[in-house]
Amino acid sequence: MPKLEIREFITFAIVGVINTGTYYAFYLLGLKGIGLAYMIAHFSAVILSMIISFFLNSYVTYKVKPTLKKFLIYPVTQLVNIIVTAVLLYILVDGLHISSSIAPLGALVITVPVTFIVTGKVLKAA
Repeated sequence: MPKLEIREFITFAIVGVINTGTYYAFYLLGLKGIGLAYMIAHFSAVILSMIISFFLNSYVTYKVKPTLKKFLIYPVTQLVNIIVTAVLLYILVDGLHISSSIAPLGALVITVPVTFIVTGKVLKAA
């Protein structure tokens, strides 16, 4: 892996930790604070954290200027990630009976490498 990609991956991981914390805070706020069903809390947290992720990854990870076009494409490219995370969340909570408070962390761990590749391609596009 070239030096630039290693730096990007490390930065992506740091931004990912921040984004995961943001997602988890929004998720728990929806789940415990507002009393939303776990899937509604999940999708709400995904949307809010995706907006934050877009700007952090644009400015910090890939050092590119965010544009409206990239902002509009970014969620579409994350759709597979969102679906896989939701399916894993369902399996962990309803199938394996893991607490809905911690299940999203396990689901997110599985999707990080794919998200790094897809995000880089979208944000570096002209």
